[in-house]
Amino acid sequence: MTEPLTLELTTLACQRGGRVLFAKLNLVLGPGTCLELLGANGAGKSTLLRTLAGLHSQYQGSFHGPSAVYQGHRLGLDELMTPLENLAWFAGLESCVFDQHKALTLATRLGILPLVHTPCGKLSAGQQRRVAMIRWILSPRRVWLLDEPLTALDIDAQSLLNEIIAEYCASGGIVVCATHTALSVADKSILQLAAAPEQSSW
Repeated sequence: MTEPLTLELTTLACQRGGRVLFAKLNLVLGPGTCLELLGANGAGKSTLLRTLAGLHSQYQGSFHGPSAVYQGHRLGLDELMTPLENLAWFAGLESCVFDQHKALTLATRLGILPLVHTPCGKLSAGQQRRVAMIRWILSPRRVWLLDEPLTALDIDAQSLLNEIIAEYCASGGIVVCATHTALSVADKSILQLAAAPEQSSW
């Protein structure tokens, strides 16, 4: 079965802890779209991403689109395993062949090639973030759902991540990103979420 090319949200509403975060959200994101989610803490940015990733069930409305890879605040790395071992494991979860050559090329670009055989528990937070970046770059899924991906990255790494996101969108991918630090991606779209005022029902 052929995957849809667009990510569509229809009258989507999300609730958490008995409170409605947002409602009647309608979006159509076509290939090449980078959507930046903005809003104060509690506005529902992370919940929206988790909903689209299939990790949050308290919602009404509908959404459908290409398969997505989700990166939340927790990176999901096994600290006893090396970056290459973690990436090979992630590839197994995706039921795809691990492209070690591409992984090493990306590690070189991201400045962590000397660390690919070092247990992830010995890496800094920024270095672990770079390993996670390689994970979703290698994923065959067509949508990236990224929650605060610039966290723990220095200025150079942030600039590189912006380049990578731009390249991915140029190739036809879709990126939905929640961030407190604005992306420097040309032609990005912005969705400002505002917490619903004391609304406890749909």
